[in-house]
Amino acid sequence: MTTYTARAVEPAALKELRDVDDAGRSCVPFVEEEGGSPLRCCLRRSGPGERIALVSYAPLRRWAADTGAEPGAYDEQGPVFVHAAECPGPDTARYPFARPGAVRTVRRYSADGHILGGRLLEIPESADEALDAAFEEAFADPAVALVHVRAVEYGCFLYEVRRP
Repeated sequence: MTTYTARAVEPAALKELRDVDDAGRSCVPFVEEEGGSPLRCCLRRSGPGERIALVSYAPLRRWAADTGAEPGAYDEQGPVFVHAAECPGPDTARYPFARPGAVRTVRRYSADGHILGGRLLEIPESADEALDAAFEEAFADPAVALVHVRAVEYGCFLYEVRRP
């Protein structure tokens, strides 16, 4: 079975988002009081007292800019939490935010940025194995170029997985 990797928001994109986000709004950092916000810069949950920001992020648009894809109406942006300043990046589990019982959408995209379908996945105790199987299933279709994993509760983008 192929090994897949969750991809955090790229450092160059983070630098831009910490200035002006993908909706054209200035970044407004704040101190996280309780912790627990899912950070897309380092793929872990925030801790109490960390300085973070909620920014609008367009993951498919940014991928399309690098690849020449034309996602058209499939381009969307949404809220993500990031550290307010540069951080060391991911150092967590292979598939973050995968607590048993959580429901995720595994959404597939073609090389031109169009949705090719997806599936719901309730995370079992063996989260890595279940996600490996979901990505293996997605990339079994040669037309699938990348996959977005999203939280069902809010529709939030969690991370991206690309074809190996």
